[in-house]
Amino acid sequence: MFDPLAFLTSLPSSLLFRIYTSSQRIITHLFSPKPPPSTAYSDGPKIAIIGAGLTGISAAAHCVSHDSNVVIFEQTSNIGGIWARVNSSSGLQIHSIMYRFHPSVSYNKEYPKRDAILEQIKGVWERYGLQKKTRFGIKVRKVRKGYSGWIINDDPGLGIFDGVIAAVGTCGEPKIPPVKGMEDFSGTKVHSEHLEGIDVAGKNVAVIGGSASAVEVLEYAAAHGAKKVHILSRSDKWIIPRNPVIDILLSCNVFGAELYASIIPEFLLRKFFYRDLEDLAPAKKQGLWEGTPIVNSQVLEQIRQGKAKWLRGDIEHVSKKGMHYNLRAKGVPEGGPGHSMFVPADVIIYATGYTRPSLGFLPDDCFDPPPPNWYLQTFPPGHVDLCAENCTYVNAIGTVGHFHIGVYTRLLLMFLTDPLTRPPEGAMRFWVKFTGALKSRAPTKAFDFFTYAELCWWFLECIVVNPFRWKWAPFVLLGWGGLRPANIVRKEKRYGSGRLEVGPW
Repeated sequence: MFDPLAFLTSLPSSLLFRIYTSSQRIITHLFSPKPPPSTAYSDGPKIAIIGAGLTGISAAAHCVSHDSNVVIFEQTSNIGGIWARVNSSSGLQIHSIMYRFHPSVSYNKEYPKRDAILEQIKGVWERYGLQKKTRFGIKVRKVRKGYSGWIINDDPGLGIFDGVIAAVGTCGEPKIPPVKGMEDFSGTKVHSEHLEGIDVAGKNVAVIGGSASAVEVLEYAAAHGAKKVHILSRSDKWIIPRNPVIDILLSCNVFGAELYASIIPEFLLRKFFYRDLEDLAPAKKQGLWEGTPIVNSQVLEQIRQGKAKWLRGDIEHVSKKGMHYNLRAKGVPEGGPGHSMFVPADVIIYATGYTRPSLGFLPDDCFDPPPPNWYLQTFPPGHVDLCAENCTYVNAIGTVGHFHIGVYTRLLLMFLTDPLTRPPEGAMRFWVKFTGALKSRAPTKAFDFFTYAELCWWFLECIVVNPFRWKWAPFVLLGWGGLRPANIVRKEKRYGSGRLEVGPW
């Protein structure tokens, strides 16, 4: 029987890698903006960027390369965001072609580890001269709109800004939920963020959580000679192959929701990827396009080889030598009936993720409606000069590619430069309701899940509906032409009637 997944993964890795490296060069050549000269004078918008992770650094690089001023506010003493905190063994689960957070990034491995990713972040930071534009040790507690512009922490001395980019990400402090009896456990217990250096050789490892962090823990434990790994998951998540072709195809669902045709790829995954472990796949009522899947091809092989076990259920309590667990069958909800079992453990690892950083520093009127129910998911209705990039989404299938970070940043620059392109508050609210209506039959809320194809459709729609944005299309969508349309804007103001009417959404 023809196995399409096996065919894709059987292609020679050397051929795929040559294609991959060539594609990186092409992307860099076509889309990478030139760094500004060190002596360049900028008369463009002045942008405050909150957060010096990969999103903040990438957004800042796009700004300065398009004749705009930036100041990056970072509360720690390092750039890199979450990547500056995780273990050195942490790496990408998705292919690095899908993690090009800026078009000038160039990886030499398909699945790089933490240090390689930090090297790329630092490279962009230095290449675009952002060192002198970064203010470390400043925690942004308040952003408000003054008469002359945006003010940070009520301190005009920090600057007056035309626009704000919130780039605080989705990973804050490690999340460690309370577990009954954990104080009685005699072994080692640690959050996955602090896994580095933990001795697991020859030991039973219990992992609390069934997300991508749990898979990273499994990889670490297997590489360091753990005796057996039990992954204790309360809910089901789809696991999809670590294959860029398959992952990109799955992100091409432009509707961003479950469709009648979704049963086809879900059937193929169960039949050819899960195979004999189909019971680990979510119940048929839980579709693939409802939550962020786990991208990994090795976890199922580890289970087949007997090195790991994936258990679906609820922790009852922890004792000195392990965990008492309520094992549930597929389809039984959390807290539902099951049967009790004991999971021996010498090491317990919390793979429970992180708390979400607060956007509470933004003005109160930004939260009506609350995120992610914002214009294009990132602009609070009524605030075209404020963009929250990569910190409002809930679930998605797609990429952390340079495309959307650049597009969101350039949309902000367009709105700030050209008044005729700005959507009024009513139009922004209408777009949120309209998009919600289109996805009213989706199993999730409209903005709780999206795909990259859907996101691209939003961008295209945004440009098409307002003719005054058409001249900006090459700049916004591709990064070509810089702020040259600003010259047309000046002529529009000079020869216009003096009344600037804003366009539709």
